[in-house]
Amino acid sequence: MPKPARAWQRMLSGRRLDLLDPTPVDVEIEDIAHGLAFVARWNGQTRGDFAYSVAEHSLLVEEIFARLGPDTSPKWRLAALLHDAPEYVIGDMISPVKAAVGPGYGTLDERLTAAIHLRFGLPAILPAKIKRQIKAADRISAWLEATQIAGFSIPEADRYFGQQDQALIGQFSILLRPPLETRAAYAARHAQLLALIG
Repeated sequence: MPKPARAWQRMLSGRRLDLLDPTPVDVEIEDIAHGLAFVARWNGQTRGDFAYSVAEHSLLVEEIFARLGPDTSPKWRLAALLHDAPEYVIGDMISPVKAAVGPGYGTLDERLTAAIHLRFGLPAILPAKIKRQIKAADRISAWLEATQIAGFSIPEADRYFGQQDQALIGQFSILLRPPLETRAAYAARHAQLLALIG
């Protein structure tokens, strides 16, 4: 009888995260910040001297989310920061690849998201309204990335990510910095939001 395939990954923190049955106790922010800082968005097909990381994208999404809802609780801002956190172990797949992979990717993502949320005091499943607001911020970030660093024309970005309010778009910029700087910024923002939640 063949030996079952390994379904866990050892993290730099020493934790052993079971990808098929993740538990909150095996989730550490240091692992998330490190992993996301080294995962490139757009499969690395971006302009600049550094890859645009999922950690950098997540910081921008949280900033946009907060700008769209200035009275939003820090708890939901933390959810926005963590919206792509599962990608620290499963990587960032562009939408066409996710569609080709099928529902298995989504199931894996949902399990990891639930464990991450519970680890940091969030509900396993976010309220629908908050999910929509985070998705809106995510689409604005994607539009900015597409047009500023990923080679999309504005009409192309409008087609794939929706037309955006140019006055709002003008308030944000894409940062490209070394992974270790982004890792530190992500971990620091996480700590700030946890402190605000109390």
